[in-house]
Amino acid sequence: MSNDETPKPDEPVAANEPAQSRAPKKVGASGNEAVEKAAERARVTADRNVTPFGELPIARDTANLREGPDLHPGLLALLPLVGVWEGEGEADTKTHGEHRFGQQIIVTHDGENYLSWSSRSWTIGEDGAADIPAYRESGFWRISNDDEIEFLIVHASGVIEAYYGKPLNQSSWRVSTDATMSTPTGPELGGAIRLYGLVENGDLGWVEERVHPEKGRVPTLSARLHRLAG
Repeated sequence: MSNDETPKPDEPVAANEPAQSRAPKKVGASGNEAVEKAAERARVTADRNVTPFGELPIARDTANLREGPDLHPGLLALLPLVGVWEGEGEADTKTHGEHRFGQQIIVTHDGENYLSWSSRSWTIGEDGAADIPAYRESGFWRISNDDEIEFLIVHASGVIEAYYGKPLNQSSWRVSTDATMSTPTGPELGGAIRLYGLVENGDLGWVEERVHPEKGRVPTLSARLHRLAG
């Protein structure tokens, strides 16, 4: 997108615009090979889950589809997201400039028709070690009967965003902001597009592009995460 075509920060970013260069790309493989690799990965992660605290009179959250309540049938198009993911990425933001970051994402369900989302990040120093806490967000994924995705996020920095979109296929999802609101102490953010998708070795790759007031839509965050549980 050129600067002349930049949507205003309070306008939705068009969902049909092509993702930029850092978008995760799927890697093709034969059906048998993919099944074999998935089975091998599952030997490590299949017995892991988020740890419950105490007992509740209702179903607890689970990040492992082998345990807990059945996934709501309305969420089948989002099923591959469920799990605990961790890895590293690259960023260029107003707060921290260009830097590497680590990230852990936890996606759980409790049998109801939504996924719970929690993401924590930290900057990585030049020595490769964790530096300081960075971005933190929580929210929910929802999806309608006609596959319209709703992704609602609250940032610890004081920003609330509503993303909408559709699955690109069975293992990738593209959403763009319809509304972004900042509290009096929060940063002013332009509209954004996020693309999530399973890539080679079953990793979760994702990229965010956000509207800059002078540069138009620019890449801000991208990461590749491997599955820890689920």
